[in-house]
Amino acid sequence: MNKLLKSMMFLLTFLFVSAGTALAQPASNSSTLDQLDTLLGNIETLAADVVQLIIESDGGVLEESEIQMLLKKPDGFYWETLAPFPELIVTDGSTLWNYQPDLEQVVIEDWDSSRSELAAQLLSGNIESLGGDYTVDLITSTQSEHQEFKLTPRAADNVYQLISINFIRDELDSIYLNSKNGQQTVWRFENVIRNSPIEDAKFTFVPPENIEVIENGYAQ
Repeated sequence: MNKLLKSMMFLLTFLFVSAGTALAQPASNSSTLDQLDTLLGNIETLAADVVQLIIESDGGVLEESEIQMLLKKPDGFYWETLAPFPELIVTDGSTLWNYQPDLEQVVIEDWDSSRSELAAQLLSGNIESLGGDYTVDLITSTQSEHQEFKLTPRAADNVYQLISINFIRDELDSIYLNSKNGQQTVWRFENVIRNSPIEDAKFTFVPPENIEVIENGYAQ
């Protein structure tokens, strides 16, 4: 799986939480996790422009990307990188399409949420162990109406050192993934439209003519 797909699995992990689903957690985290669950559960559909930054350990920006994102629970996800390198990832919950125009190639796979353990828990609704896997802290600012949820993995072998999910006035604002190697992925969500209708057709993809189609590992 390429780096973009791996990152998408972690984004799906948090955005596909079902509304009203109780998160099992230690008593000290109960209130905080309930708040996060409520905020994410209020998202049924989401459309946004996303600025993605890949930041090196020395603070330099390795890459900045412009992205259009659509999400529709329970299964629809559309993530189109417009610049600097065009790429489309879209799934209807059954099939995953990864279209790379520069390579004139589309890779089609059966959707498999198990490629990320945490994503699999949330996408399937089996999230009982989330509170045991992460320590969740909430930092709030009444002046800016900013809520920051910091998720610290309990396991030493987790690839991430810290995950930060930020809301402003109850709207998703940004997500930070801090890797143990010092690299950071940042998603800033702009022009957010929540819970407006999105057609199911947005989450399927018809390959253009005269491009290479690779389906489940085999060229067609």
